Amino acid sequence: MRITSIHDRALVRLISETHHKPPVLRGLVDTDEEAIVLAEIEGETSARLIAERYGSPALDRRELAFARRSRDLQLYGQSHINAAFTYTRPSGNRFNGGERGAWYCAWEMLTSAHEVGFHRTRELGFINRYEDEARYVELLADFIGDYPDIQGDEHPALNHDPEVGYPAGQQLATELRREGHRGLIYPSVRHEGGRCFVAFDPGIIQNVRPGASWKLIWNGTPEFTIEGL
Repeated sequence: MRITSIHDRALVRLISETHHKPPVLRGLVDTDEEAIVLAEIEGETSARLIAERYGSPALDRRELAFARRSRDLQLYGQSHINAAFTYTRPSGNRFNGGERGAWYCAWEMLTSAHEVGFHRTRELGFINRYEDEARYVELLADFIGDYPDIQGDEHPALNHDPEVGYPAGQQLATELRREGHRGLIYPSVRHEGGRCFVAFDPGIIQNVRPGASWKLIWNGTPEFTIEGL
């Protein structure tokens, strides 16, 4: 497997706008002190906060973003980084299992939009109703390093069918992490010509900042449109 060096800025990760807003519990209290109490209550069931305190079988808490700086020097995006690795689907995604997440992003916004749009479309297909609007916010991050690259390969992890591609991708990610690799470059399966990156390690995600906002719209068919906000 070839290794590719990157030193690139502003790779795009799209997250749901609802995950980008301030904590919903803040509106229930009048002071920051009261908000801290509610946050402690929320922390009893929050996968991210539990992992930050205690870690998990698949994630050492010292890997997480908050551990890299003292409390008074927290940077934007730390909670988003940690959430990416602690909130997972039970069956996982293309390059991570259900026990440990990963940070997925792309060099272009359209690639990220097609990736998240595929999953939303798939969910709408379960109810056979393609009428929906979804708002997303860009998280931009920088990456530098040498990473395995499967662009141009016929790797089974790139199969369009998640039932085939995901198990193969998860096995590949496990092998790469065991060999000490911290990320992987791969071609987008949902956007022809798109280039994606998955970070296996929170520590390689640099300079996270917010970007533009977008809306994906479904009007009766699986095809969606993208509008800037």
